[in-house]
Amino acid sequence: MRIRVHELHELSGAAKKIVSFAGDCKVWLFSGDLGAGKTTLIKEICRYFGVEDTVNSPTFSLVNEYSDRSGSKYYHLDFYRIKNEEEAYDIGAEEYLYSGDYCFVEWPSKIPSLLPSKVLSISIEIEDDGSRSLNVVKYD
Repeated sequence: MRIRVHELHELSGAAKKIVSFAGDCKVWLFSGDLGAGKTTLIKEICRYFGVEDTVNSPTFSLVNEYSDRSGSKYYHLDFYRIKNEEEAYDIGAEEYLYSGDYCFVEWPSKIPSLLPSKVLSISIEIEDDGSRSLNVVKYD
């Protein structure tokens, strides 16, 4: 599935489409250049799910945990700063990824051997006009 987002206010519609497309897939991988909008899109997806916590980039903490109104957990992982997969093991990344809870993973290319086979991949490309092109693929 491909979604084009021209304006920030269009993200809520994009989030709704992505959630619908994902079905029961709970591990979502976000790829794109720095500043492409990975965290911004994750914020909108969390808003769609009813997350009440403040959603921000876990670049320094590596993992943020959020909850929705019913107490369901959502994990937001950012592996931009890690140097190798061993660091991801050290923070218990596999426990998050295989928890059965939603996991939103930025920079998944840094942890290829830790990723489950069933994932939703969301690649964000910045177009020449500044819009974003979201390529969404589900792997079962």
